[in-house]
Amino acid sequence: MTLFTEVQPTLENYWRSIILFGRNVASYKFALGKSLLELAQRGAEIVTLDILAEPFSRNLCEHLQLANRQATSKSSRFLDACRKFNSGDIQKGELLDVTTKLGFNNVIDAFHIVHDGEIGVRFFTDERNGSEKGIRLTQDLFRLTEQFQYRNLPTEVEARWRLVETAWELKLPRHVLTVDYDAESELLVMNDRMLKRKAITGCRDALNGYQKGMCFYCFSHISVESTSDDLPDVDHFFAHTLKPHGLGCSIDGVWNLVLACQNCNRGSKGKFTQLPELKFLERLHRRNNFFIESHHPLRETLIYQTGANEQARRHFLQTTYNMSKELLIQNWKPEHEHEPAF
Repeated sequence: MTLFTEVQPTLENYWRSIILFGRNVASYKFALGKSLLELAQRGAEIVTLDILAEPFSRNLCEHLQLANRQATSKSSRFLDACRKFNSGDIQKGELLDVTTKLGFNNVIDAFHIVHDGEIGVRFFTDERNGSEKGIRLTQDLFRLTEQFQYRNLPTEVEARWRLVETAWELKLPRHVLTVDYDAESELLVMNDRMLKRKAITGCRDALNGYQKGMCFYCFSHISVESTSDDLPDVDHFFAHTLKPHGLGCSIDGVWNLVLACQNCNRGSKGKFTQLPELKFLERLHRRNNFFIESHHPLRETLIYQTGANEQARRHFLQTTYNMSKELLIQNWKPEHEHEPAF
């Protein structure tokens, strides 16, 4: 069990641990994850490899059109087949044959592995050596589709995939990439130290999984669906109004961004530009540690913005808090809080 799943070890959070904390050397886990969420809606327990091949290859072909690099290895016969399909050099039937033969060699075995060990639940079992020649979807996967947070999961997979593939596509050393927030577009953007900028994904989509689909302050459920009444605000923990006062840090850095329900952020007794109580600083540190565990590119961004080790990051947050306290004086807390999610 990871630190992420120690508190609230729910099906949704076990799923998120796979998507957010895997040591990705290829994007196959993301493609399989999106495929599983789609197939679970159909209700069939047995999924043969030739059936799985269709959504799996479709997801990868779509992403190859966004970023040509989908793995850290220099070559892949399977990805080459996907590229040939995109360019019209092979037909869909041939792509599906190649996918069935080559696409699942490692990802089925590796899907449930996080931090060198298996997570506490399985969303499918491997039946490739049996008569079914595929996978068997488990009741845990079907139960996952019944949860409130299920609606957020496909978007969270997509956002994490975009972060990883964009970092690979830029072909730059990890230490020169940072992820920041563009308030006008509400997008996360990737910058290098040469001031080149590339839009990646929606800020809410990228942050939601790390907060387990909960408001940072009161732990009420939130949704990243654009039409939802539960759509959260992107809040600066240390208010944007502090920027002119020389805080000496990137206010728009991902370390300072949290998702807050509308009531907490701008309700009748909302936070607005106030400084949260001190206990929320520790919560911010824990959330930021999830970014550190998440590896490329968020790990490198947090280290660059807040410190190379945990002691340095704690010092950075506490120093920033002390400076903010001198300017803002009063503290804020939500009217009500649910059971902590992290």
